[in-house]
Amino acid sequence: MGTAAGGVGSGPRYVQIADEIVQQIRAGVLKPGDMVPSESELVDRYGVSGGTIRKAMVEVRASGLVETRHGKGSIVKNRPPVRHRSSDRFRRSLRQGGQAAYLAESAQSGATAKVSVLYIGPMEAPEDAAERLGVPAGTQVLARRRLYFRNGIPVETATSYLPWDVVKEIPELFAENPGGGGIYARLEDHGHEFAEFVETLQARPASKAEASELALSPGAPVVHLIREARTVAGLVVEVCDTLMAADQFVFEYRIPADD
Repeated sequence: MGTAAGGVGSGPRYVQIADEIVQQIRAGVLKPGDMVPSESELVDRYGVSGGTIRKAMVEVRASGLVETRHGKGSIVKNRPPVRHRSSDRFRRSLRQGGQAAYLAESAQSGATAKVSVLYIGPMEAPEDAAERLGVPAGTQVLARRRLYFRNGIPVETATSYLPWDVVKEIPELFAENPGGGGIYARLEDHGHEFAEFVETLQARPASKAEASELALSPGAPVVHLIREARTVAGLVVEVCDTLMAADQFVFEYRIPADD
């Protein structure tokens, strides 16, 4: 029997093997349409039992990167194109043209986008969101939680927290589809003109629940982004807590050179 290839991480042996296969897919060593090596080939390669390989393949399938075809084994899925998140995606002209940021950017990348609304309704504001909104933790806010898909694969979750005093007069914000231009267009329709959007990003490993929701392998890298939508009146009218599969996004920002 052969020996294991290098580069596997710590943890149970089947997890190490699964992580290496996943990394080979993400790095393009195994390309879309390629067959994952058979169980017997993997047994020989890693010098482990068939049971260990079967457990490893359960983890690989959980990553969402492969599909199993009866009688043929596992094949690498086509991954959707990387979508750029640029600093001009919240331009007023896009909202006025009826385009929400996610759908507009997905269309530009040639991908098929879908948004699944998981929850809309009152919620007690989490501590971090409450602090950013300038209200006490536990204050009632409107929460809008979504799961975003591209070419059928989940790539992003986002929860918006909006002050109740702001949204209670805007019935469209309680609807699954708030209308052309999304929630920012509806807020501006009701006099909340935006001055800026402030984003904070952190890269980290996904938790087990996060990995499951985004069809990633446990501990896969994600980008945690928190955005504040600030108006010309100095109010934060939305805090958006977003989690993205790190390999599916490229971030592009324009930074003014003047004061």
